[in-house]
Amino acid sequence: MSGGVDSAVAAARAVEAGHEVVGVHLALSRMPGTLRTGSRGCCTVEDSMDAQRAANIIGIPYYVWDFSERFKLDVVDDFIAEYAAGRTPNPCMRCNERIKFAALLEKAIDLGFDAVATGHYATILTDADGNRELHRASAWAKDQSYVLGVLTQDQLAHSMFPLGATPSKAEVRAEAAERGFSVATKPDSYDICFIPDGDTRGWLAERVPPATGDILDRDGNTLGLHEGAAAFTVGQRKGLQIGTPAADGKPRFVLEVRPITNTVIVGPKEALAIKEIAGTKYTWCGVAPEHPEIAFDCDVQIRAHADPVPAVARLVPTGSTTDGSTTGGVELRILPVEPLTGVAPGQTAVVYLGTRVLGQCTIDRTVSAVPVADSAVAAHA
Repeated sequence: MSGGVDSAVAAARAVEAGHEVVGVHLALSRMPGTLRTGSRGCCTVEDSMDAQRAANIIGIPYYVWDFSERFKLDVVDDFIAEYAAGRTPNPCMRCNERIKFAALLEKAIDLGFDAVATGHYATILTDADGNRELHRASAWAKDQSYVLGVLTQDQLAHSMFPLGATPSKAEVRAEAAERGFSVATKPDSYDICFIPDGDTRGWLAERVPPATGDILDRDGNTLGLHEGAAAFTVGQRKGLQIGTPAADGKPRFVLEVRPITNTVIVGPKEALAIKEIAGTKYTWCGVAPEHPEIAFDCDVQIRAHADPVPAVARLVPTGSTTDGSTTGGVELRILPVEPLTGVAPGQTAVVYLGTRVLGQCTIDRTVSAVPVADSAVAAHA
């Protein structure tokens, strides 16, 4: 129970469905200054009190479990390390993967519970063979299946999403009001929960020591200086501080961040078009394809609120030796039918078959759809 309206209604519905329910709020931070004001963030002291009030009305036991140390190691430190490596991480995916449906679920099962129920908008269906599948929620505008794409077959077997079939968020708020929940009109949380003021760049600057480096164009020409490569993300337009205008007068965008050389590569918007993405850190959500090495049609989604794009995907061996054999690695390679825009290493690509979530990968590399003379920047890696 995060302290929001969705998890409160989900808990109430689970009780009415006949389950024995215990409400749990996760304490994820011991840092001062995280008492939320307004609607920014989640899982704070104020949120825990909102969750307890809802649990009292429902009539269920309520506990606060301290997962702050695990959260720091698996989510916050990972977030810092990814940015320092020039990638763009998704902390919500890591939280679902390593906290809510790993650490929390493990503890719940050890204590004798059957499942973890949350207020996510997603649906679990069972196929003809009894296997559980994760599908989009009925309300696509609120669908949250993307951030649950990291769930494995075993985790799906112990997960419940009581709001999945709800037509709209307005209906959930109306139900909360009828039940007397004070959170019925509480604004949705947003931004990164462990950065209360929303200043990601400033927050990172305190943890990833900035170092001055070059801003280069695709031909290797120096256009300016930056004060820390970790503050830049692929697709960024503002804040580049380039004194020399482009020859065509058009704005330039960040195409690549290279932490080893501490350089930022910029270029025209057209160069952000990506024809291929791939990642070695992949998982299947539910039953894996019978022959994933054979190319299959799918849809790919690269952001929580992005539209799915038709694509072709398959598992491909990575690396090779002089005798033509592979080094044993495997990556999930995805080729969108139409180029994707502004994709960055570190983002998550979730693969769908219709409404079903088939799996996901953390993007390791991308290949530009726009040929460039300098082969050094032909692919973002």
